[in-house]
Amino acid sequence: MDPAPTTAPAAGGPAVDWPRVARLVLTSRRLDELEERELAPSGKIAYQFSSRGHELAEVLLAVALTHPHDAASVYYRSRPFMLAAGLTLTEALAGGLAVSGGLTAGRDTGVTHFLAARSGPTVLPMAGDVGAQYSPAAGWAQAITYHRDTLGDATWAGALATAHGGDGSTAANGFWAALNIATTQKLPLLFFIEDNGYAISVPGRLQNAQGNIAASLGGFADLRRIEGDGSDPAEAARCVAEAVEHVRAGQGACLLRLRVVRLCGHSFTDNQAYKSAQVRAAENARDPLMALRAYLPNLEWAALEHAVEQELRAALEAASRQAPPDPETAARHMFYEGRTPAVGGLLAAGIALPEGSGRPEGSATGPRLNMLDAIRRVLEAELALNPRLVVFGEDVGVKGGVHGATLDLQAKYGAARVFDTSLNEDGIIGRAAGLAYAGLMPAPEIQFRKYMDAATEQVNNAGTVRWRTVGEFAVPMVVRVPGGFGKKTGDPWHSVTGEAVLAHTLGWRLAYPSNAADAAGLLRAALRGHDPTFFFEHRALLDTVPGRRPYPGDDYVLPFGVANVVQAGTDVTVVTWGALVHRCEEAARAWPGQIEILDLRTLVPWDRAAVIRSVRKTGKLLVVHEDTLTAGFAGEIIAAVAGEAFEALDAPIERLASADCPVPYSPALMQRVVPSEAAIAARLARLLAF
Repeated sequence: MDPAPTTAPAAGGPAVDWPRVARLVLTSRRLDELEERELAPSGKIAYQFSSRGHELAEVLLAVALTHPHDAASVYYRSRPFMLAAGLTLTEALAGGLAVSGGLTAGRDTGVTHFLAARSGPTVLPMAGDVGAQYSPAAGWAQAITYHRDTLGDATWAGALATAHGGDGSTAANGFWAALNIATTQKLPLLFFIEDNGYAISVPGRLQNAQGNIAASLGGFADLRRIEGDGSDPAEAARCVAEAVEHVRAGQGACLLRLRVVRLCGHSFTDNQAYKSAQVRAAENARDPLMALRAYLPNLEWAALEHAVEQELRAALEAASRQAPPDPETAARHMFYEGRTPAVGGLLAAGIALPEGSGRPEGSATGPRLNMLDAIRRVLEAELALNPRLVVFGEDVGVKGGVHGATLDLQAKYGAARVFDTSLNEDGIIGRAAGLAYAGLMPAPEIQFRKYMDAATEQVNNAGTVRWRTVGEFAVPMVVRVPGGFGKKTGDPWHSVTGEAVLAHTLGWRLAYPSNAADAAGLLRAALRGHDPTFFFEHRALLDTVPGRRPYPGDDYVLPFGVANVVQAGTDVTVVTWGALVHRCEEAARAWPGQIEILDLRTLVPWDRAAVIRSVRKTGKLLVVHEDTLTAGFAGEIIAAVAGEAFEALDAPIERLASADCPVPYSPALMQRVVPSEAAIAARLARLLAF
């Protein structure tokens, strides 16, 4: 029998290692069948999302991604791609079995993929949310252009990013966010859409107007659109080669829609009762493995079947012998623990910034700056220090930010480093994750705290990246978020603080400064740090007298988790943060020397030891915050004090917070909702009299 061809038999077809493709397709198919027929029914694996019918298209793309800086952002049906990218069979099986040898070591399901580059692209950590894979891929694509053009690293030239999804995912917010980013900036991003006609049971005609995302995007002039049959070896190979060549050549984004079949249910529990017998028969007739057998008649298929079966059984045996993950490690890797990740952040790129100084420069009586000016000076100094720092968001460029924090920074550092974005918070945070994966330090601005709600999916996913990948990947970033009541008025949309929600967001640090000096030190610490960080900028302090302080210098770094004793006292401890620090100071003037005020400065982590120490001294505690009362962060502090210093208490613990309603527009109503100086003083008087 003649040897199998190594190039496409069709005249003019692209060069393809067809024996390798055949082996990978067959391996993926047999792996799915093993799980569906043996491991899932026996209860050995809990999740099974088969890729049967998708294998050929995915493998062809994977073997075409040969650049060392290529990256892929995949989804739950991407295991054939992963096998071609270097995932071993033992790792694949261990993931489903939830043993220690899986990529996530039992932390996530076996279909949530990631991979530092092996024999193919870097695979960005996948999220379980449909559509969340797109905007991080756009971030990596933008980082390619940044490394190439701004940092002058020629090794990134010709690299690309791919974002994978089924047709259903094209209805998601993340898809449209990435599409706008990629087309407006002509980024090297390939949208790889595996259209099997269904999103679980919902047909494609309900996902977009024409049931064909490529046709629906006809108005995107800067998007190359390519369509083909993902079950036809010659056609699929031609389409993949054309799409990859287009993007590598620097001609902008491309959407490749390959029609595939899903020869299985959405998961192994889905019996596909929503498909007629005729539809099922038509899909089976388009099986890409059958088409590949017909396309490669000279390949020794029987020998290949035998070899794959032996390899699969050996891998199952190896995976089954692996120990379950150590329960003592379950909560590790939520934050940086000293381990350099394989992918993500400055550390993975081999870059270490100065640690800085904990001592402010100059005189405490020197010129006083607004918090806004201090933030701008830190951003300017860090942009000069770190060429991988990028500042972006809506209106941060020419306008200099709606609050003025980035004024003139674009003029000084250029539009590649300080740039405007489309009005899409999913795109802002997701893009930041992709930039961080590629070794940059992103510092996006969200104009107001309330607006970050639209990015909740990306925020949550970024916070758990290090944990989900057992420390292999990280996405350090600093998200600046103004909010809180205004100096003259409030309203329900711009006055939200919601710090309890941010503090509850796993894997994120949270700074909440009350003055310019602390803001400078904490922002610099965050920008030189290794974790995703929320940096809250209170609107009532940006350009008002209470927040002004002398600038502490361009080397000043304030560590997280260290509270400031604003004033010492003997009888009552007040714990607070942000703008209410100053209201508490005013309220305490009536009792000089009696009220000890602690400004936490950061909530994740918060200085538990300082609070306990103060309460043990005074015996009384009042926690004051601007967030709403119910489920506010005061509850966390009170629980810690009750558990660790109960015997020291001489009075019931008090808390004062905003009413459980939005902040009103009327100044009179706002003063009623947000804790006022009078309300704080009344609580202090009650505690002192107890």
